[in-house]
Amino acid sequence: MSLNPIPRLKGHGRRRAVDKVAELREENRRLFTRLMGADDAFALLHQQLADTAARQAEAEEIIVQQLANLDDLHAENEQLRDELAALKVRFGPELAAEANANAIAVPPMVRDTSAIEDQATQPIPVVTLAEAAAAGRLGPVTDPGHI
Repeated sequence: MSLNPIPRLKGHGRRRAVDKVAELREENRRLFTRLMGADDAFALLHQQLADTAARQAEAEEIIVQQLANLDDLHAENEQLRDELAALKVRFGPELAAEANANAIAVPPMVRDTSAIEDQATQPIPVVTLAEAAAAGRLGPVTDPGHI
């Protein structure tokens, strides 16, 4: 491509016109190819936009359904709380009477501890490190649970 703004024409008279027509047809073909490529790209973008809009509409519908379900669950939860409060008021005295009737009234010093699950435990001695050192109970730690 030359920097001269005036195109250099080949041949004489009639031949120059034929060359110019061929050049213009080639330019038209190149521009038409670009136009078709741009049209394809535009069609792809338009399809992507339509897909995105469809997905957004679907997501919005799902959100509306979930919000409706959430509202229904909140209402059901409130109803169940009200029923629970009413049942506590109605059966509260019976539950208290049953708890009092089945209460363990045996003092700990009389309790039967012969079963393995009822074995008595002893209190765990809790002292500071300074007190343990003063008492001479600090040495090599062989059992981290005991000092």
